[in-house]
Amino acid sequence: MRKVERSEIKDLVAYEKAREAMRAHVIGIKKHRRVAVGPNLSLLFENRDTVLFQIQEMIRTERIVDDARIQEEVDVYNALVPDRGELSATLFIEIPELVRMSQEQVRETVNRFQGLDRDGVWLAVDGRRIAARFESGHSKEEKMAAVHYVRFAPPEAARAALRAEAADVRVIVEHPHYRAEATLGAETRKALREDLSD
Repeated sequence: MRKVERSEIKDLVAYEKAREAMRAHVIGIKKHRRVAVGPNLSLLFENRDTVLFQIQEMIRTERIVDDARIQEEVDVYNALVPDRGELSATLFIEIPELVRMSQEQVRETVNRFQGLDRDGVWLAVDGRRIAARFESGHSKEEKMAAVHYVRFAPPEAARAALRAEAADVRVIVEHPHYRAEATLGAETRKALREDLSD
């Protein structure tokens, strides 16, 4: 999949004018790319549109106007654009009761997921399991991050199976403190097929 280029990034004024239309477009895309896996985990399968939107939002939020800093944001977020033959996702540890918890309770709840980045998340295509590769640097031994970036590299047999519209595709989480799985719907499977064909 083609990476986002600096020339595609709108300046702050131009982005404000285009933001509502771009936001509505990306919300529509994300609807079919977000997968809840039980009550506390979700994955958002990323593509160029979702990444471009994230870059624009970061530049807007931080009021970045310096070309070098804009290029830094492009370079950082381009890591989320899947490489050829891969799928890329942002994994969120979600805590619905967050507003009623102290910071310490939130930290303890998130830390329950320590070790998730070691063979705890799979994409299964017609029974073929593909382990998630977690981007390093988001967790330490004593502290788990609530957001992770993961990649799946399906072998050709799994990619071929995914091309069949009736493929059984699931996200499976097996962790000592959390076990859940989610079956991907037709629209999500279609989005993943498009990602793999780019």
